[in-house]
Amino acid sequence: MPLIDVLALVGLSVGIAAVVAVVASAMLVAGAAAATRSRSRARIAAVRRPLRWPVAALAFVIGLSVAAGATGLQGALGDEGGRVLGQVLVIAGIAAGAWLLVRLVGVASAAVLARFAAADAGRRARKVHTQVEIMRRVLTVVVVVVAFGAALFTFEAARVAGTSLLASAGLASLVAGLAAQSLLGNVFAGIQLVVSDAIRVDDVVVVEGEWGHIEEITLTYVVVRIWDDRRLVLPSTYFTTTPFESWTRTTTQLMGAVELDVDWSVPMDAMREELDRILADEPAWDGRERLLQVTGAVGGAVRVRVLLTTADGADMAGLQHAVRERLVDWLRQRHPDALPRQRFEPFAASEGEGEGASAGRQAA
Repeated sequence: MPLIDVLALVGLSVGIAAVVAVVASAMLVAGAAAATRSRSRARIAAVRRPLRWPVAALAFVIGLSVAAGATGLQGALGDEGGRVLGQVLVIAGIAAGAWLLVRLVGVASAAVLARFAAADAGRRARKVHTQVEIMRRVLTVVVVVVAFGAALFTFEAARVAGTSLLASAGLASLVAGLAAQSLLGNVFAGIQLVVSDAIRVDDVVVVEGEWGHIEEITLTYVVVRIWDDRRLVLPSTYFTTTPFESWTRTTTQLMGAVELDVDWSVPMDAMREELDRILADEPAWDGRERLLQVTGAVGGAVRVRVLLTTADGADMAGLQHAVRERLVDWLRQRHPDALPRQRFEPFAASEGEGEGASAGRQAA
């Protein structure tokens, strides 16, 4: 067949595929409006934007595949050319389908997270956020691996190699297991963290002596944002094998303590009144508990402990710092005698002891 005829068939097939892609994009807009059950442009865009190009790509590949057969393009390219074109279209269809599935998983995850975030901004929302993010990543990895394997199996050599690998699966699995023991251990630990609900995104934890928030949970590692904006990256196995503190495990409410060493002359009633005034100005205090106790009175100081509560564990550190600072400032300005100090009492020697000491000094 002349080259001009082949080019004409190519142009016709591509034109048909482009029309199919445009129609699919228009149907996507209508489907997004129906799925969201709302005329809100923001909600429709949240569905349409991630899916627009994957849907168009998949529709284009399908349209081109059908058009190539209907217009006779595959026959015009000959046996070898038609086979190559068919294989390319199959691989492109697999890639476009995998792309669309990954984006669909992302859209579904975003919809679930938005729904729970609007209904509950507390512990349940954080739990769902963590589980949905991990499941999204797991499904994404599964889709990519399956798509890659399906694309490889379109080649004859890959199918033969796959059969050989399956025949020696025992030895291969043993070698792979030994080589990827650490990686697989972290992957299973990440899945265990999600299933057991041990930690969640935005949980307040103390790990390695550092206070911070869980910022990100992946299949292999966990990122903790420390109070000074550093990031502590820990393997998932750390949280399944090492004890750590969780301030928001069962509830976001938290009780904390502020301790001060003061002098024995400190006026306790006045200090309690000052604590009430301080807490009245602190929005982080939730009003559940406030208590000032003397927990120690040994040596030259009295140890005072203040118990405080917050509705959110993330606010506790800031409240402790503020209360400690204002109590110290109050003691320094209003009751400087109550600041911790050391007392020394001079030793008065008896008259006989004084004369003996003087005689000793003279003899020396």
